[in-house]
Amino acid sequence: MQKKTDMSAIFAVIVIPIALVISILIYIFILGDPHNFIDNNPENNPRQGNILGIIHKGGIIVPILMTMLITVITFSLERLFTIFKARGRGNVSSFVKRIQYLDSAGEISGAEAECDKQKGSVANVAKAGLKKYREMQKDTSMVKDQKILAIQKDVEESTALELPMLQKNLPIIATIAPIGTLMGLFGTVLGMIRAFAALAATGAPDASALSTGISEALINTAFGIGTSALAIIMYNVFTTRIDELTYAIDEAGYSLSQTFAEKN
Repeated sequence: MQKKTDMSAIFAVIVIPIALVISILIYIFILGDPHNFIDNNPENNPRQGNILGIIHKGGIIVPILMTMLITVITFSLERLFTIFKARGRGNVSSFVKRIQYLDSAGEISGAEAECDKQKGSVANVAKAGLKKYREMQKDTSMVKDQKILAIQKDVEESTALELPMLQKNLPIIATIAPIGTLMGLFGTVLGMIRAFAALAATGAPDASALSTGISEALINTAFGIGTSALAIIMYNVFTTRIDELTYAIDEAGYSLSQTFAEKN
C-alpha cells in the first residue's frame, strides 16, 4: 500500500510540469504555425476560419489553460483506472451480499475465498475483517464486547489504508475547476485590453479589428469554461463512485461485527 501511495505521489508531481512543457510546444509549433496566419506571418491576423490561429492569438494564457486541461484529462484517466481496479472483478453489491450470506452461515473460509476472487478495496477490507473474525473466535482471553470492538477496529484500520488511495489527486481536479474559469476570464481581460489599446493607437475606429480582437480574447473564456466544466464533471463522477465503495466497505464491516455478535 505504501508503494502504491508513493507511486501516486510521484505521478502527481511529474504530470503538471510535463503537461506545461507539452502545452508550450503545442502553442509554439502547432497553434503558432505560420500557415495559420495571413502571409504566413504569426504577427498578422489568423487566416479566415483558422481556429488554431485564433486560439494562438489568445496569448500566453492559452498554454496555461492547456496545461490545466491536460492535467484534468491525465488525472481523470488515472482515477478511472484506480477506481475501476478498486471495485474488483465483479459487482460490488453482489460481492457484499455473498460475504454476508457466507458469514451468517459460518463459512468464513468460503467468505475469504470470495475476497481472494473479488479483489479490490472492498474485498481487502472484508478479508482483513474476516481474518480478525477468525482470530476472535479462537481467542478466550477477551469478552464478547472486546472481540466485537477488535473486529471493528481492524476494519476501520483497513478502511483508513484504502480510502486515501481512492481519493488521491482529487483535490487537484477540484482546484482546477474554479481556477480554469478564472484564468480564462483573466486571459479575456488581457485580450480586451490589447484589442482596445491597438484600436486607440490607430486613431480611428476599426470595427473589423475590434471584432477580431474580441473574438481572440473570448477564446480564453471558452477554453477556461470548458476545462472547468470537465473538471467539475469528472470530480463529481469520482466522488460518487468513491462514496459507493465507501458505503459497501461500511456495510461489509458492519455485517461482520453484527454477525459475530449474533453467532458468538
